[in-house]
Amino acid sequence: MKPLSIVIITLNEEKRIARLLSDLSCQTNQNFEVIVVDSNSADRTCEVAEKYRPALPELTIHTMETRGVSLGRNTGAKLAKYERLLFLDADVRLDKNFLENAMTKLEQEKLEVAGIYMGSRKLAPAYKAGYGLFNAGLFTTQFFFPTAVGACIFSTKRAHDEIGGFDESIVLCEDCNYVKKAAKTWRFRFLPLSFQFDPRRLEQDGFFKMGFTYLKANVRRFFFGEMRNNEMEYKFGHYQQQ
Repeated sequence: MKPLSIVIITLNEEKRIARLLSDLSCQTNQNFEVIVVDSNSADRTCEVAEKYRPALPELTIHTMETRGVSLGRNTGAKLAKYERLLFLDADVRLDKNFLENAMTKLEQEKLEVAGIYMGSRKLAPAYKAGYGLFNAGLFTTQFFFPTAVGACIFSTKRAHDEIGGFDESIVLCEDCNYVKKAAKTWRFRFLPLSFQFDPRRLEQDGFFKMGFTYLKANVRRFFFGEMRNNEMEYKFGHYQQQ
């Protein structure tokens, strides 16, 4: 299989980054590099990541002075040495055959950019129902108004460069804007795979509140375009205290 550059953005993730790096070290497909782009964390995120060098020989840790989700992903893409890219958040969990299955499906479908559904394994029934509705929305909109979950997006360097990467002026739904731009040139689809991630976001913001926030944001985007003037305030890293 072709090699892969995995970009992981972090901000005060010492309690979670080890889980993801451990998952990556156990992948059935090991043909990848890992680039951790840290937004100048105040905790031991980078120290914890450093401990995984023996298990992940192609591990790079880059610290930024300026914080930002899109800035971090764009920085990681510039540092990547392979054509195929995978953008991950630090609280993602992956099954051991995730990369092998994903790379196979990407090649079969000839996709430059692809999204991944959110998994709800081990979560409460209410969360499972909510994730199911959210995933149904992702599946439906991919055909006419592509959206995605930024915690897990596949891309390529040529696609990333051609669309100008993630728009650093957008704070909320920058991931949706990314795949929407990409879909204008390439066929975008969701792979029939899922990733798990920490439900702390739902627990901190509230299940219904968070769902309504993203629904409202995407409805607004559909009718009025991207939000670049803080129309809906969203702060990077506000989950770090849990």
